[in-house]
Formats: sequence, structure tokens, C-alpha cells
Amino acid sequence: MKCDRSSVWVIGWVVAACSWAWAGDWGQWRGPYFNGASDEVNLPERLSPAENMLWCVDLPGHGAGTPIVWGDRVFVGSVDKKTDKLVAICVARKDGKIAWQRDVGMNFPRHGMNDMASPSAITDGKSVYFSYGTGDLAAFDVEGNALWARNLQKDHGGFNMQFLYGSSPLLYRGRLYMQVIHRDRPYSGRATGKPAESYLLAIDPATGKDLWKHIRVTDAQGEAKESYGTPLAYEGAGRNEVVIVGADCVTSHDAETGTELWRCDGWNPTHINHLRMVPSVTAAGDFFIVCTPKVMGHVLAIRPGGSGDVTRTHLAWRNKEMAIDVCNPLYYRNDLYVLDGDFKKGLSCLDAKTGARKWFTPLSSATVFRTSPTGADGKIYIMNEAAEVWVLSAADGKIISKTSLVTEGAARASITVAQGCVFVHTGNKLYAFDKR
Repeated sequence: MKCDRSSVWVIGWVVAACSWAWAGDWGQWRGPYFNGASDEVNLPERLSPAENMLWCVDLPGHGAGTPIVWGDRVFVGSVDKKTDKLVAICVARKDGKIAWQRDVGMNFPRHGMNDMASPSAITDGKSVYFSYGTGDLAAFDVEGNALWARNLQKDHGGFNMQFLYGSSPLLYRGRLYMQVIHRDRPYSGRATGKPAESYLLAIDPATGKDLWKHIRVTDAQGEAKESYGTPLAYEGAGRNEVVIVGADCVTSHDAETGTELWRCDGWNPTHINHLRMVPSVTAAGDFFIVCTPKVMGHVLAIRPGGSGDVTRTHLAWRNKEMAIDVCNPLYYRNDLYVLDGDFKKGLSCLDAKTGARKWFTPLSSATVFRTSPTGADGKIYIMNEAAEVWVLSAADGKIISKTSLVTEGAARASITVAQGCVFVHTGNKLYAFDKR
């Protein structure tokens, strides 16, 4: 059922991010360059049902996954509120019609701050992989034919996360990577059996079978053991790496074996036990960018190419002026854009080489931001939980427009730009906007 229109670069990073992507596509949750940026142009400055809306489709229920776009297809996960099943959906990019919908699992348990359809899908244009907070992982070809399905909790033990599992998969060089970084015992209830291990898992995308499992050990305590981030691919210094963050440290792993190559920590030396990690590592010029949890207010830049403990040797700069908590930073046109979605509620532009702040734009919002900023065509697109959308100038932070869309439940999916369109998933609706 359609919505009523009246109702409402740096070489190392580029090689790693684009080895499997075609221009104009958005194949994974942070886009073609793993940093929220796109080369798309001629995009709309205002996103509203009355202006530039190409179509709007009602989804069967709520979800928080970023729309994944490849060619003429848009992929998104959702909860079916009628059946309480987790579903994988393919929408036709040109007209918004649902091309296919497949049941994957059941939506349980629930949490007020999250649901099981929070992870984003990922595709290489031939197959598409859907992940859910239940541990369900399913592969389809782009026509909707089932390839394989499994459940990570059944195979590797339960997830011990306060706000439910939310990491998205990484598809890189013929492997599907999943991270499970969590506390070693259940968040509530009695612990049974051995303490749970955190791990990075490599899966054969053709069969769904495990290739290897690397156990990730840290000395983090309590909630600080939890990470909701997504692995990052990197190529440089003659090696292929997968970089993950959580449990008070960043670690890089050999993409073929999972062996840990280096780690960086130091932002929680007293082991405060409530500093769970939400943002992923971001690729920004010559650096890995890490945003520390909650009110700590640190943005760290780490140089690649290290070995062992690089905390003292590879930290390029540290900015202590802002608190980020949830939103991933955006790296676009050599600048770093950091969204404070909880405290000051505004967007900062940092010099990616030094960490110095260039400007700050406050965003008048009664609700928090759980989406990450998206950059393209000289613009930055941002949405809050109430489905209010801001479009800002990437050059100076000037607000170009602010509009309101419709959502049932909180809007937590980051905005996607692909194939000349802007796609917005507001929870139970999927919008496409086209300036043309």
C-alpha cells in the first residue's frame, strides 16, 4: 500500500571499499566507501511528501536497517507486525512496489530501545544477506530465492547485550564477517555454563558455513564489554585487514585468518563498567576514526600499519570537545562530520588531518538522533527519531531545509543516497526522493 502523497579518498580506503561496488550503488550500511559518503550528484535539497517525493511504501512493520540499494533493487529488513515474524524485503527502486518478501525468523525478545530488525542487509549485486538481532542470518539471490539460513546464537551461544544485538555484516573478498562483542554472562538472569566469549566470525557467503572464529579477549568490565558496531575493511601496508571496536579497544585482524594484528585502547583506563560502544570504526583519509562512548567526548584518529599494542605509537590526534555516543561520524570531501545526537544535539565539522573543529551547527530537536549523517552532492542528510530530516551544506553547516516525514515508532535508519535518489527508512515506511 502506497503512502498518501498529500499526507505528508585516500587510496588504501578506496581500494578496500570499492573492490566489489559499482558507482551509484549503496551495498552496505555506511555506503560504498564505508564512511557515509557517496559520489552521487543532483540530489534534492528538500525531502517532503509535497516536494521531490518519487514514492513512499508502507512496510509490514518497524525496522531500523539502512536501505541497501543495488541497481534497480532496494533491500531492507523489517518486523511483520501482523505475524511478528522477521522479514527480508526487496523493493523496486523505480516505483516502490515490493518485488518480494521472505520470512526469516521470529521477533523475540523485545526491548524499548531496539528491535530485532535493526541490522542492515548487505549485497554484492548477486546475493543479499540479511542479519537480525535474534542471530538469524539468511542469504538470498537478488530474485528472492533462498540460498541458506542459520542462527548464530544456536551455533555459538546466546548474545549478552543490554540493547539487543545490532551489528551489521561485512562482505569483503569472498568472506562474510560478523562480530559478536558482548558481556560474558547474560544481562539479566542467572549465568549458566562457561562465560561467553566475544568473537569475530568469518563465513563462506556461498554456503553459510564457518571459515574461522577468532576469540577476542579484553579486560573490559560489565556493559563496557558490549559493542553494536560493524566491522570495517581496510587494505594497506601490503595486507588486508578487518577492523573492529568495542570492549574498550580497537583491534585489527588479518582478513584471511582472523589473527590479531594490532590493538589500540587507553580511553577507559579505570575500567568504568557502563561504557558500551555503539559507533563503528570509520575510514577517514589516512586514519581510523574512533568515537568513545557516552559523555567521554573523545574522537580519536589512529594511523594504520602498526603491529601489537599501538596505543602509544599510532595515535595521530585526539579531540575532547564533543560527546557522540551513538551516531557514526561521516568522512566527506576530506572533512570529518560528527553528530552529537544526545547532549548538545548538533553537527560538528572537524579537520580530518588535525581534529580541529571548523564549525558547529545546532539542530533544534525535541528527540534524540540515532541515525548517522550521510554526505553527497555537497550536502549532509540527517534524521532524528521523530523522522524530522535536515539537509545541511557540507561547506559551512548552513541548514538548507528541515522537513517532517511520517513514522510509526522511532526512526533510526541512516539515510541512503544511490542511483540519483535519496532513500529514507522512517521505521514503518520507505521513501524515495528524486530531484529529477
